[in-house]
Amino acid sequence: MITVWRFVDGNRAHEKQSAALLAGLSEHLGPARVQSCDVDCSQLRFWLSGSLQMALDNAGAVALGLPDLLIGAGHRCHLPLLAARRRFGGRSVVLMRPSLPIHWFDFALIPEHDRPPSLPNVLTTRGALTMPLPQETARAGSGLILLGGPSRHFAWDSATLERDIGQLAASSLQWTLADSRRTPEFALQQLARPGFTLAPWRECSEGWLERQLASAEQVWVTQDSISMVFEALQSRAHVGVLALPSRNRKNKVRTAVQRLIDDGLVSEQIADAKCLPEAQREPLNQYLRLAAALVRRCNLERA
Repeated sequence: MITVWRFVDGNRAHEKQSAALLAGLSEHLGPARVQSCDVDCSQLRFWLSGSLQMALDNAGAVALGLPDLLIGAGHRCHLPLLAARRRFGGRSVVLMRPSLPIHWFDFALIPEHDRPPSLPNVLTTRGALTMPLPQETARAGSGLILLGGPSRHFAWDSATLERDIGQLAASSLQWTLADSRRTPEFALQQLARPGFTLAPWRECSEGWLERQLASAEQVWVTQDSISMVFEALQSRAHVGVLALPSRNRKNKVRTAVQRLIDDGLVSEQIADAKCLPEAQREPLNQYLRLAAALVRRCNLERA
């Protein structure tokens, strides 16, 4: 049995990554061999005496048992995680490139597009870790288009997207078009085509995206959203990217997407929407690969 203290900060994107690693540990070792609790760091104030202890008590952490692993993603988790490790032991595992020195942590799981240093405690990932998807049957002829928005890496280009989405609409698939928090106002209606099902993010229930990804035959994602690209790669769908103009000549997200294109994991050719491969693609399953690597590094197989 191994004990995991998961430090959470209220940021859904961060918590999805640490939850994915926890799911990988349970799948690799077996659910009966992993016990865990969530330590809420969102309201921690280190200048208040006993703040960390209160968070640990509220999570039932110490009662659960001393930790073998302390994991977390997001800046707010870093100091609480390190303080808890110093007091209670275990190995600290941070996801994403930390704002504190990497050598302060036992392990750091860092996406390759963040240019991780070659250090013995660094495990490189291909993008953010994502949870396994529900076991859904693929809906024949179903397609999903996911819109991101302007970012520090990409500008928004409505004209190009209208052209490319118009070409997707010409295929025989039944398309669902979904926006996100970063999508410009009115873009969903502007880019919709006759027959499209629209899914505004404010109206989507929890777990909607995961269910859609699990059941779609094709998923196309705007290039700015590297996290959604990797979520799509956790499905068995054909995955494509919709081009957007880069803001800078050096663009780490564009480089990461291009590497996926070069490896044949995603497509940039809109015409590919009309010629699906016969065999389904296998999910990327990074969450499981990284969990297995961590178990080996920490000699937890027989814990």
